[in-house]
Amino acid sequence: MVTPITPQGTVDEPALKRLVDSLVAGRVEGIFVLGTTGEGAHVPRGQHLKLVELCVQRASRRALVFVGLGDVRLAEMDRANEFFKVGADAVVAHPPISEKVVLEKLGGWYRTLLERLTGPLLVYNMPATTGVSIPLDAVESLLGHPRLAGIKDSENNPQRVEELLKRFGGKKDFSVFIGVGALMEKGLKLGADGIVPSVGNLIPEVCHQLCVAAQTADWHAAGTHYARMNAVAALYQKGRTLNESLAALKAAVHCRGLCAPAVLPPLHVLPKLEVEKIRSQMAELHLLNGTA
Repeated sequence: MVTPITPQGTVDEPALKRLVDSLVAGRVEGIFVLGTTGEGAHVPRGQHLKLVELCVQRASRRALVFVGLGDVRLAEMDRANEFFKVGADAVVAHPPISEKVVLEKLGGWYRTLLERLTGPLLVYNMPATTGVSIPLDAVESLLGHPRLAGIKDSENNPQRVEELLKRFGGKKDFSVFIGVGALMEKGLKLGADGIVPSVGNLIPEVCHQLCVAAQTADWHAAGTHYARMNAVAALYQKGRTLNESLAALKAAVHCRGLCAPAVLPPLHVLPKLEVEKIRSQMAELHLLNGTA
C-alpha cells in the first residue's frame, strides 16, 4: 500500500481510510504497509506506529495487516513488537542496510530477530534496495521456527523463483509471496501462495482475480488478468527508476481520488503536466470513474 501523506509530510488519515476501504473492496487478503511502495524508508519513525494502528483499525479484520520493518538495527529489533501490540498480523524484514551482515551470517541474524519477536515474521528479499540477495540456504536454516511465516521475494530472477518454489512451495506454515511484477504469473504457476503487487493500489480486484484463477488452474483467465495488471503497471513504471515510479504511482492513485500526490523526500512530486499525462493514459485504460 502507498502511504497517503499530507503536503506537510504527515499521515493523511482520511485518505488512508479511503485507500484501505478500496483495497478491501477489491478483496485483497492482506495489506502491506511501510514497504518499498509505501515509502517505508522515508516515513518518519515517529509516525510508523500511528500509521499501522490506523490501518489495523480501518481494516477491522477484513484483511490481514503486514508491516515492513525497514532498516532494522540489532539494538532496535524489539521495536517490532510494538506493531503487534496495536494489532499487526505479521512483520516483514529485509536484511539490514546500515549494519551490513555478511551472507554467511544472515541466517543467524534472522534467527536472532525471530527469537525477539512476539508474532509472525516474513523474510523479505529485495536486492534492488538492500543490495543483498538472501541465500536460499539461509532461508532453509530457519524453517520450523514457530514465528517464521514465509517469504516475500522481490528479486527479478526467474531461476531463483523456480528454485525458491521447488524448495519451499507447499510447505506447511510457510507461505511464498512473489513481489516482482514480471514473475508473478510464473510464480503462481509454480505454486506460490500469493503476490504483493504495487499495482494493487489501483486495481486490487484484478490482482485478486488473478490469484483466484491460479488457484483453479484457469491459466487462460489468469493470463488475461495478468496482462491487465502489466498494462496498468506500465503507467507508472515504464521508463522510470524505482523512486520515479513510486511518485508516478502516487499520482495515479491521486487520479483515482484516493489520496494526494504528495511524496516524502528524497522523492519528488510529479510535475502537473506529468500528472495530467498519467490521467489521460488512465482514461484510455478505463481506470477512471471507478472502473477496473
